[in-house]
Amino acid sequence: MERVRVSIVGASGYVGGELLRLLLRHPFVDLAQITSESHAGEPAHRVHPHLRRATALTFCRMGDLRPCDVLFIALPHGEVAPRIESFAALAPVVIDLSADFRLRDPEAYRRWYGRPHPRPEWLPRFIYGLPERYREDLRGARYISGVGCNATAAILALWPLIRADVLDPERPILVDIKAGSSEAGREPNPGSHHPERHGAIRPYAPVRHRHTAEVRQALGRDTIVLSVTAVDVVRGVLAVAHTWPRAPLTESDLWRIYRAAYGEEPFIRIVKDRQGLHRLPDPKAVVGSNFADVGFAIEEETGRIVALCALDNLMKGAAGSAVQSLNIAMGWPETAGLDLIPVYPA
Repeated sequence: MERVRVSIVGASGYVGGELLRLLLRHPFVDLAQITSESHAGEPAHRVHPHLRRATALTFCRMGDLRPCDVLFIALPHGEVAPRIESFAALAPVVIDLSADFRLRDPEAYRRWYGRPHPRPEWLPRFIYGLPERYREDLRGARYISGVGCNATAAILALWPLIRADVLDPERPILVDIKAGSSEAGREPNPGSHHPERHGAIRPYAPVRHRHTAEVRQALGRDTIVLSVTAVDVVRGVLAVAHTWPRAPLTESDLWRIYRAAYGEEPFIRIVKDRQGLHRLPDPKAVVGSNFADVGFAIEEETGRIVALCALDNLMKGAAGSAVQSLNIAMGWPETAGLDLIPVYPA
């Protein structure tokens, strides 16, 4: 199979480094260029020490980019949309991991990001890069948006229940999320609403977290609300969603619902054991991998269903889903470059 030339804009950040780690071993990709304005001329391992001897690539400036087949962009939110025409001129396939093109509705973008979208005509061109929800749309896609890590965990936890239409539409869906410090990035974006210091354990978006808009868009429910707490880990997201069904459901019903949604998914693992230490999803069991572990529980007295999802925010919550989406868009095996076993203990 013919290999494609891929470049990464913003490769010095955490997500850019994760893209670099994945694409260096991708069977159908040749890495062409990686950019960093602050580290131009330096070798990749100067910023990403785990990649020492894995690559001889050095960072260049964006102004030195040459045309390629696929362009990944891992710049901070708000820095991509104003330059989208120049980026699109460099490659026929563009994958933007910022939040600039995740929402289809310009008014929703203005409401959640506090400013008008600078290129609203581009919003319909981008496909949301979550394969479990938009796989068919991703086939042959030229423009793909990244996913929010918190949004990904919430969507994957809830999608089987939404798909089966078993939830009470009049009741709110409450999603409590615990997130690791790497979610803020190497140099936290002031708009990220994430504590910049490691070790923080406190709510940082008790209401109106921006990823709520992605979840509502993907699931078609305006009654979903998110709260997010930063916890003392580096990698990982755990979403715990509290929902109420239209009619009482049993645990067997939920097994059928989740298997119907995810039984054939290459990167979704249903975790619901009756005994042992790891009975439900735990972010520490997916670190370094593209797996998302989902699970569920029922409260018999009230009928409340608790749906859970654990993932690595830099992998399934960002770079991993982006590479998975590229595989689908190019017609490659979906798991190409992503067959990584999680690191444990983490």
